[in-house]
Amino acid sequence: MLPFILQWEGNASWICPQEHSCPEYVKNPVMHELRIAEDLSVIVLEAAKNGNLTKVSKVNIIFGQMIQIVPDIFEFAFRESVRETIAENAEIDIEIMPLKMKCRSCGKDFHVNENRFECENCRSADLDIINGKELFIKSIEGE
Repeated sequence: MLPFILQWEGNASWICPQEHSCPEYVKNPVMHELRIAEDLSVIVLEAAKNGNLTKVSKVNIIFGQMIQIVPDIFEFAFRESVRETIAENAEIDIEIMPLKMKCRSCGKDFHVNENRFECENCRSADLDIINGKELFIKSIEGE
């Protein structure tokens, strides 16, 4: 299993080295599933090549809730992106990471439910995002 993380900065992206654990945040949360699928398919195929895989059997992906990905559309786009490659028949497992925020006023951490962007403790809207904007490949499995 090869963990990789994709970070967006403008139009550039990079892969976190395997020996590091470095979750990064998407800098531009307004992305289309097709673009994300195309970029992730390039990373999956590159990782498979670097890992000397002849077949990719499963790709585990984590999307933060703020990415607002539609899993079915993403999976369709990803399948089109890897058509006629060693990842063509790979199972795709998508995990959605819940949005977690911290109130700047009272310091409370909380998960956002029903798109209510206010502190559940003091009702302040002065918030920082802790989790929920991530976009990364958790692992790639294959032969």
